[in-house]
Amino acid sequence: MEPDDAIGEILVPADDLARRVRELAAEVSRDYADKDLVLVGVLKGAVFFLSDLMRHLEIPCEVDFMAVASYGSATKSSGVVRILKDLDAVIEGRDVLIVEDIVDSGLTLQYLLRNLAGRNPRSLEVCALLIKPERRKVDLNTRYVGFEIPDCFAIGYGLDHAERYRNLPYVAALKQ
Repeated sequence: MEPDDAIGEILVPADDLARRVRELAAEVSRDYADKDLVLVGVLKGAVFFLSDLMRHLEIPCEVDFMAVASYGSATKSSGVVRILKDLDAVIEGRDVLIVEDIVDSGLTLQYLLRNLAGRNPRSLEVCALLIKPERRKVDLNTRYVGFEIPDCFAIGYGLDHAERYRNLPYVAALKQ
């Protein structure tokens, strides 16, 4: 990949991502042993994280996806959420773990949690690769967290800016 001057400081190197994903998978495997686990990946950003996490789980699980829109090509969440793709699976009475790439303001995740809670899962938790505590606007319980990052626009490992940079093997800051 040729150098790109929009790629700023590396926030989470590839080897740290790999190590932390393995640790999170071990925690999830322990906590959901003997449960009916459905992983809900939030498209498109969480695909890389979800894939790596699933490969390290030592328990059976099902996977499904939701696609929601809240950003467009802007660099700040609008707080207005639209479901572009809903779940195929019925989650009533099941243990659901939302797998999210990043929790910024928390508004999108708050909407997802409310929406999915209305479908009566047995349990509903969140596994987020990245959180930005400084940007949080709503109080949410994120059970599993990979890394806290500073308030900057993050790219790489699934995170994009105008659909670019998802394929970077690390998480970096976008130079504004």
